[in-house]
Amino acid sequence: MKWDRDTIFKALGDSTRRLMLDELSERNEQTMYELTVRLITKHDLAISRQAIAKHLSVLEDAGLVKSEKKGKFRVVIFNNEPLKNLLKGWIE
Repeated sequence: MKWDRDTIFKALGDSTRRLMLDELSERNEQTMYELTVRLITKHDLAISRQAIAKHLSVLEDAGLVKSEKKGKFRVVIFNNEPLKNLLKGWIE
């Protein structure tokens, strides 16, 4: 799959979205509630679940996260493949 570089860089351009990816890389497959609580408690962010949902939408458009239904919950999953492909040409 080919991801749009500009969309990826735009998604990574926001510090809150980078924190979200940090949290998901540390502990993947979190519900939006779990992710929100971690951002508020660990990083002292004053952010609503609605704002988190908007940030997740940008990350999902960039291919950096996806969501899946697991039981009665929807979990957010980090996908690092777009980052690997983005950096592949520069590193190798």
